[in-house]
Formats: sequence, structure tokens, C-alpha cells
Amino acid sequence: MQDPQYPARRPWEPQARPQIRLTDAERDATIKVLQEAFGRGQLDEEELDERTEKAIRAKFGADLVPLTEDLGVTPSGEPERPAAGVFGGRSGQQASPESTTAERIVAAVGHGGNYFFPLVAPLVFLLAGDRLSPYVRRQALESLNFQIFCIITGIASLLLFWLVAPLLVTLAVALGWMVLPAVASIASLLGKDWRYPMFFRAIKED
Repeated sequence: MQDPQYPARRPWEPQARPQIRLTDAERDATIKVLQEAFGRGQLDEEELDERTEKAIRAKFGADLVPLTEDLGVTPSGEPERPAAGVFGGRSGQQASPESTTAERIVAAVGHGGNYFFPLVAPLVFLLAGDRLSPYVRRQALESLNFQIFCIITGIASLLLFWLVAPLLVTLAVALGWMVLPAVASIASLLGKDWRYPMFFRAIKED
């Protein structure tokens, strides 16, 4: 007679699969994702330290999911969305966020407006971004940061004009200022989450 406390499993009932414990390589992959997110400005230093500590202590894959699910990647570091239009994960076109046609046009104008009203155009769209859309605000913030980056880098390079390296940096910044806003405008029209290749961003997201 079958003990009621330990009933026999029926053939049609699925057997629970045990969780597989994480390896060091899987924890290291998650920590690498967190460090890259810190470099992109998605995490601050305190958040990076906190999530890294949790990743080190993680036992199962489910423990890693909350650490990366708001960064647009899986615990293994793979994009959650298709990888089309992704350039390296640091700059360029990131995974496409949700946006309407009107929002894309406005974001493109915010980038292209720097040719006519540097700093002013992205600042206006940034201040109006809360009423327009998160997508427009993010692109305006990125555009404004790029203009500030160009100004700071250009001034620093001119102060060191007698050195060769700063002169090359000045030329690179000038070329980037002429080309990248146009590229960013096209990327915005395509609905991409454009990121300028910059060493720093003076204004962080809230």
C-alpha cells in the first residue's frame, strides 16, 4: 500500500528539475556586464559595488537575473533584443527602445540642431523632454553631453597646442562634431538609442 506522505509520481506528471548551481565563469560574465553598464553610465559606483557583491554570492542563475534585467542584457551578457544595429555596446546604436515616428523626428531635430544652435537645441529638447517622451529626453541629453564634451576637449587641447597629441585630439573632435550629429540624426529617425563615443558625460541621467 502506498504511503500517503510519499505518493508515487504518475507518469504524466512532470518531474521537477533541480536547479543547476552557477560556475565562476557565469558569475564573472555577469560582473563584466555590470562593469560595462557602469562605463555606459547606467550604474553609479555604489550600485556597481552592490550588484557585484551580490553576483559573487549568487548560487543559481535566478539570483543573477535581477542584477542585469534593467540593463538591457541577460545575465550571460547577451542583448535581450535582436543585436541588429548594435555597435560594441559602448557607443553608437544601442538596442532600439520603444518610440513613435513623431518622437524619432523630434529626437533627430535635437541632434541636427547642433549645426545651427549648438548647446541651445539639445538643451531646449532636454527641458521639454518630460512632456515629450523619455526617448526624446534621452537623445537630447546625449546630444547635449556631446556638445559639452566637444567644448571641454577642444579648449583643453588648444591650451596644450604646442604638443602633438592634443592637436590630433582637436582635429578628431572637430571632425566628430561635423559628422556625428548627422549620423545621430539618422540613427534617431531609425529609432535607435544612439550613444556618442565620448570619454565622459558631464550630465548624468536622473
